[in-house]
Amino acid sequence: MERDVYGEALYDFHKLNMLQEPLLLHSSYGDIEEMPIEVFFREQEDFPELEHIALALCDGHVLDVGAGVGSHALFLQNKGFNVEAIEYSPTAAQIMTERGVQQIIQGDFFELRDKCYDTLLFLMNGIGLAGTLEGLRHLLRHAKTLLSDKGQLLFDSSDIAYLYDEYKIQKPDYYLGEIEFQYAYKGTFGKPFRWLYIDQQELIRIAREENWVVQILFEDDSDQYLARMEPRK
Repeated sequence: MERDVYGEALYDFHKLNMLQEPLLLHSSYGDIEEMPIEVFFREQEDFPELEHIALALCDGHVLDVGAGVGSHALFLQNKGFNVEAIEYSPTAAQIMTERGVQQIIQGDFFELRDKCYDTLLFLMNGIGLAGTLEGLRHLLRHAKTLLSDKGQLLFDSSDIAYLYDEYKIQKPDYYLGEIEFQYAYKGTFGKPFRWLYIDQQELIRIAREENWVVQILFEDDSDQYLARMEPRK
């Protein structure tokens, strides 16, 4: 069974309020980043403007996808929302329970069936779990099976084309925003995974082809943007 390396680091931080060793993130563009793990445990006052806007736009029955340790779900829950949090990492789901999140689904978003939500929320580039452009099409089709008549998707992403110039590496023959990552913690490597960062033009093109309406609601000064999408009626 694959080690939940990401979850182990989260749990150590949850228990000790510090990490004895950094959680590292290896990437296919050649960088090794130290993940600032406290970002997963943020309180409301630490949310950036983009996230505050997204949370203010949540409506009805909400599913927080890739909820991590539940910071956004807790915020919505405390505001009186009917919010469920779905998280693939069993350890992160356990931490959410300990932090007081009331409705938790531990599992794969793509395997969710027979549910109905008014808002699917993917913050901290949660839409990235699509992995690839083709995966994004699959995500949008699956999302339609989970949304009510007035349903919406809210998510942030960014254009990361600049990384290829910054790291002076050759651009791949597939879409630039399809990145492979791998967590490492205390000398143990997790399973490699694909994560998608999508620029606005590509998003709009795919959304149009998949019959969704897109609104870009906010952009910050680091090429990150907030999008709202709903199926075309």
